[in-house]
Amino acid sequence: MISFTVTALVFGVVFLAELPDKTALAGLVLGTRYRASYVFAGVAAAFALHVALAVAAGSVLTLLPQQLLHALTGVLFLGGAAVLLMKKDDGEEEIRKPRDQSFWKVAGAGFMLILVAEFGDLTQIMTANLAARYDDPLSVGLGAVLALWAVAGLGIVGGKALMKRVPLQLITRIAAVLMLGLGVWSLWEAIAV
Repeated sequence: MISFTVTALVFGVVFLAELPDKTALAGLVLGTRYRASYVFAGVAAAFALHVALAVAAGSVLTLLPQQLLHALTGVLFLGGAAVLLMKKDDGEEEIRKPRDQSFWKVAGAGFMLILVAEFGDLTQIMTANLAARYDDPLSVGLGAVLALWAVAGLGIVGGKALMKRVPLQLITRIAAVLMLGLGVWSLWEAIAV
């Protein structure tokens, strides 16, 4: 059974953490060069694979003793918040344009870009952490993949308009505060047990 609360919480945290990420900008660049639906198909498939790997890793972490698990997830959340707070804008990355703009070439370019760029990324680690924290792989996986797909869709279709209205630093700060709160809460549960 899917927990709406866990799914919504994961969606919010992952969405805010991924929005200022370089892959949202990469999706924006790809979306301006190619058919948006082709780009989204490749990007969505790569994000689904990353979420599946992260949830599997997080599910393994649930085998740890509860107090140690809370302490570990608390430290990881605090580390994630620190990474977001200290993050500097790298600018756009160079993306090669495939000559053949068929579905498979464009979707493949989007898939490979996300597969490589997101491996071991903050949101993948955060998803594993959330899977361990809530021991609800289906709800966590659903929230994370929907958040990543939403960011990809925004980046591909309307990234420029959003960035003009909402400062990227504000989005990053909100994500960091959420992660900080989750970290403190997890550490409190580790100590209070």
